[in-house]
Amino acid sequence: MAREHHYAAHLTWTGATQGPTKDYASYSREYVVRIEGKPDLIGSSDPLFRGDAKRHNPEDWLLAALSACHMLTFLALCARKTISVLSYEDAASGTMVLEGGGGRFTEVVLRPKVVLAAGANAEAAEALHEEAHRHCFIAASVNFPVRHEAETKLAAKGG
Repeated sequence: MAREHHYAAHLTWTGATQGPTKDYASYSREYVVRIEGKPDLIGSSDPLFRGDAKRHNPEDWLLAALSACHMLTFLALCARKTISVLSYEDAASGTMVLEGGGGRFTEVVLRPKVVLAAGANAEAAEALHEEAHRHCFIAASVNFPVRHEAETKLAAKGG
């Protein structure tokens, strides 16, 4: 039986203090997202859409959510298989196209670089990326391909 989990966020357009949306070029795109018990997320739109380049935008957050979900799922799978991961980093990238009055992501590529403990089964760890992809809640929720190009290394023995 499926179990539901619920999430809540409260978004406030803080840019309203700088004036109303009287025309597309002049209004502020700044906002804050509040999630109970967590630090505020301060955002804007992408600079392409007249946003503040110093603030995160929804496109950044979507990419970060996919990257983090894959990592957390991969680490959990490795832990369950007693594969010791020493480090993990990802240089993720996404492609968005503009069409008509909107746009959409066409692809995200995750590039995890994983270092395993000396003697770990690198082949088994590599295979877990595909399983992590299938189990990642965020990747399962998007309508575009999320690929991964993983690189796995073993730490030197005794080091």
